[in-house]
Formats: sequence, structure tokens, C-alpha cells
Amino acid sequence: MNIFTIPLRNLRRKALRTVILLLVFTIGILSMVAINNVSSVVGESLEKKLNQFGANILVYPKADTLKVSYGGFDLGSLSYDIKYLNETDVTTSIQNIELKKNIGAVAPKLVIVNRIMGQSVVIVGVNWKEEFKIKNYWIIDGRMPEMQNDILIGRRLAEFLDLEKNASVEIGAVSYKVAGVLDETGSDDDNVIFADISYLQSVSDKSDLVNFVEVSALCAGCPIEDIVAQISAKLPGTDIKALQNVVQQRISAVDFVKRLAGGVSLVIMLTASFMIALFMFSSVNERKKEIGVLRSMGYSRLNVFTIFCFEALLIGVIAGILGYFSGFFASFKVLDILEMGEDLVIRFEFSKFVMTFLVVVLVSVVSSIIPALKAARTDPSEALISL
Repeated sequence: MNIFTIPLRNLRRKALRTVILLLVFTIGILSMVAINNVSSVVGESLEKKLNQFGANILVYPKADTLKVSYGGFDLGSLSYDIKYLNETDVTTSIQNIELKKNIGAVAPKLVIVNRIMGQSVVIVGVNWKEEFKIKNYWIIDGRMPEMQNDILIGRRLAEFLDLEKNASVEIGAVSYKVAGVLDETGSDDDNVIFADISYLQSVSDKSDLVNFVEVSALCAGCPIEDIVAQISAKLPGTDIKALQNVVQQRISAVDFVKRLAGGVSLVIMLTASFMIALFMFSSVNERKKEIGVLRSMGYSRLNVFTIFCFEALLIGVIAGILGYFSGFFASFKVLDILEMGEDLVIRFEFSKFVMTFLVVVLVSVVSSIIPALKAARTDPSEALISL
């Protein structure tokens, strides 16, 4: 019998109480692991989706403009010189900044005004691949653009011009095919026509020129100013506008999920630590006679302290292993219940397991320190008198 076998014998002797404590502690760890796993993958998924939900940085050429307003009415801007950006130079520069991993999409735009059926319309040339990254909320009544002369038309403009999907239309001297009509978005997209930017550049004699570039970046790990500064350094002849309110809303949504999971995990761990402390206090009170016998047999206060701490350590080790793996597999069930199991994947990470295991063991030992100190300070003579 030694300081390591005594805790094992005591846990076996109090089997029912030990099982109940292990069960409750394991369920707590299971809940903590499942919540953190689910919140982590949901947060990453939300971050990616928000990253694609519109642009938050605008890059446009410096221009001599005068904004005119009178009596509360915005009369627009008077431009003395229309300037363009070189598409290749701008997009390449943005995609090669130091924080390029935070860039989700770089969508250049060429805006042309032309006439169709006697009406002036705005045609926006876009890179379809990048545009759909930014505007993945678009719902198309029709098909995706495939040919270079395919266009998408906003719902309001389509109704105004009485155009439907698959219709052919002459814009200027160029023939286009309406691939689809966009469902109403409540934005300027409802009133314009979208065309392939390369084709629009060629037919309008503006090869490799764009009016502005939209950049979608969710900078969850750094200030948005850092991205703007790096783009400015790469493109000194441009004006760059960061839509700070959009960025803050996106980062806040992701951070809320993570803070919620962290808060719930903290409550669970505090509850578990109190439970272990109460269990150990109860054990100390019940085992005063045993403590007296141990002290009379030559066990020091440090030995008694070690016995109770080791007992808590064993509980933490068993609960940590069972709780983590139970929580890991429970995470998949939670995702299925949330109907997100097909889109999100939870991967086992050994580093997370080790970190969780160490935290659980540490909490178990720390929670037992005060009861163990009480046991170590028990006067052996008083304990033996009770015999």
C-alpha cells in the first residue's frame, strides 16, 4: 500500500459516488468539446460566407471631381476627367500583398452607358468568377453566363424593357443574349446589365481598362487598415475606400459565435471544478480516521496531500479522455441536428486533444488543493481519538 494505490482503492470502495462524479464530469467535458468543435466549424463557415457577401474595399482611380448638392438633394459629382485603372496591374498587385490570404475576391468593374430600345442603360462589365464570389446571394431566373456575349439583367430593368431570359437584344451595334434575369436585390443591381468584362472591353475599345475594383476581405485576424495600407503601397495612384461598418458587422458576427462558445465552456469548467472540490471535501470529512491511521503509520502531511491530489488527478484523466472523444463524436450528431453535417467537416486534431486533456487534469488537481490541504492539516491525535 502506497500513496498511489490508496487513491485507487478508495475510488473502488466508493464506486457509486465515483461513477456519478465521473459521469457528470465527463458530460461536462463532452458538452464543452462539442460546443467548441461546432462553434469552430460554424464560425469558419460563417466567416467564408460573410467574406463572399459583398465587397468591403473599393479601389478606384484618383479623379478631379466636385460633389454637388443643394437644399438637401444630392446632385451627383461633376467629373472633369474620367480616369481608368489598368485591370491586370491592379488585380495582380492586390493579389500579391502581404495579407493576400485575407483577400476573398478581387472583382474589377467597367461601367459603360449605352442605348437599348431608345433608352439609356448602364452596362457593367464583370469577371464572372470573381463577381459570383462577392455576390453569391444572386438568384438567377435562367442560366449562368457561358458565352462571351451572354448577359444578366436586373429585375427592374428587365421589366422596364420587357426583356426575358433567352431574349436577344442589340446594345449599340453589338448583339447580346440574355442568359438570365436577376431576382430583385434591392440594390443598384436591379437597374443595370452585367456583361463579361473582357468582351465589353473589346467592343468598347477599352482594352484592359476598368473604372474601379471591388475587394472582399474579412480581416478577422488583423485591422482592415493594414490591408488598405498594403494595397495603397502597391497602387500609389489610386483612392481606396474601406467600408468599416461592413467589416465590423462581419467580424462581430464571427466573434459572437466564438465568445458564446468560450463563455459556455468557462461555466462548464467552473461547475466541474466546484463539483470536484465538494467531492473531495466530503471525502476528507469521511476519512478522518483513515488519515489519522496513515499519519500514525509514518505518512507525512505531504504524503496525505499527494494522496488526495492524485485521487482528483485520476478522476480528471479518466473524465478527460472519455469526455473529449465522446464530445468529438457528439459534434457530428449536433451538426446533423442543425442540418449542417453535409457542408461542414470536423477533423480530429491531436494538439487540441492534448490541450483539452491537460486543462481538464489541471482543473481537477487545482480543485482538490484546498480539500487536500485540509486533509494534510488534520491532527492525527484527534483522528485517532475518534476511533
